[in-house]
Amino acid sequence: MNFLEEKIIADGVIKPGNLLKVDNFLNHQIDIDIIRQVAYEFKRRFKGVEVDKVLTIEASGIAIATLLGDLYDVPVVFAKKSETANSTDDKYMSQAYSFTHKRMNHVFISKPYLSTGERVLIVDDFLADGQAMHALIDIVHQAGAIVAGLGVAIEKGQQQGGQMLREEGYRLESIAIIDAMDWKTQNIRFREQSERPLDGTTSEADRS
Repeated sequence: MNFLEEKIIADGVIKPGNLLKVDNFLNHQIDIDIIRQVAYEFKRRFKGVEVDKVLTIEASGIAIATLLGDLYDVPVVFAKKSETANSTDDKYMSQAYSFTHKRMNHVFISKPYLSTGERVLIVDDFLADGQAMHALIDIVHQAGAIVAGLGVAIEKGQQQGGQMLREEGYRLESIAIIDAMDWKTQNIRFREQSERPLDGTTSEADRS
């Protein structure tokens, strides 16, 4: 069991409907030590991968992306979900349905912050059905940039997002993958992840 799985067991709470609540250390109150370990683990797993920018979506992925950007010494960009008075019209846009909030989010990034040919490492706190991740991938492709890899802190393995992304050929690294959980017993079963060479290779989809 790795450090994040141990933290989920210790401090996570399963709510009715098998919803995992980790807002006491990941996406409301932030445990800096855990986020730091997440960033270091992504850096380890993507060893040898060239990264020009780290990309996430507001708001919960920003802490992870910021510490990871510091490790790579590259800029961090986050997609916004709502426009403000100073939002530019010159932007890349995509859509992602939020199952948590039961609404469609129009996400965007101003065009100056993503450039053709940049290698972009996309990270987020959770992966379920893959809607947010696919929206970020779409934006990267609109910019003519390259998906260097996908990093997720917690993947809900019982949902289809991770499987779809892997079948599409993307290199997806999830630190904790939950295969099953039961709110009545508060039991969580994690997917065993075998060690593999961290050679920095990329798939055909990563190069497109």
